[in-house]
Amino acid sequence: MELAREAQLRRTTKETEVEVFVNIDGARQIDIVLNVPFFPHLLEALAFHAGWDLVLRAEGDQERVDNHHIVEDVGIVLGEALHQCLADKKGLQRFGSAFVPMDEALGMAVVDLSGRPYLVYDVPSSLGPKVGNFEVILLEEFLRSFTSFARFTLHAKIWWGKNAHHAFEALFKATGRALHEAVQVRGDVLPSTKGIL
Repeated sequence: MELAREAQLRRTTKETEVEVFVNIDGARQIDIVLNVPFFPHLLEALAFHAGWDLVLRAEGDQERVDNHHIVEDVGIVLGEALHQCLADKKGLQRFGSAFVPMDEALGMAVVDLSGRPYLVYDVPSSLGPKVGNFEVILLEEFLRSFTSFARFTLHAKIWWGKNAHHAFEALFKATGRALHEAVQVRGDVLPSTKGIL
């Protein structure tokens, strides 16, 4: 019987407490408790389109400071959890890509589970600084933490869009779909000519 590709982690600092459970071969059972506007909606979109089960609880100093610490720390914990889920990379598809439209917006994500963390993030400034009360610059911080601790390369791009909500939701859905493709197991060979990832 194959081991479940799942992980449960908790991270506590003086600024935040984040607890996450993720199963990357799940049934899209998602439960997020996070008192930050808009961001949980994007996490749910990512997890759903990745095909994960995700339970996430996070609280922090956002009322006293701002949302930066909690958004970044969610990226750290979720990234480390994904890294643990992918401890055995034999047979992984490794690469994944997706384009996702949402009305007038188009998001793209390309993933390489290379073991080398890298983020290329290309989002038009014309989308503005906020969606509601949420500062969208924090989404780059989240993705940087997420890719760093999960140890993968992500090229994330919003090709166009007028409605920032649509554009970022398309981007996170695309990221989920690209990850879903990349984590599929296609055999038992490590997907690298180096023999290591």
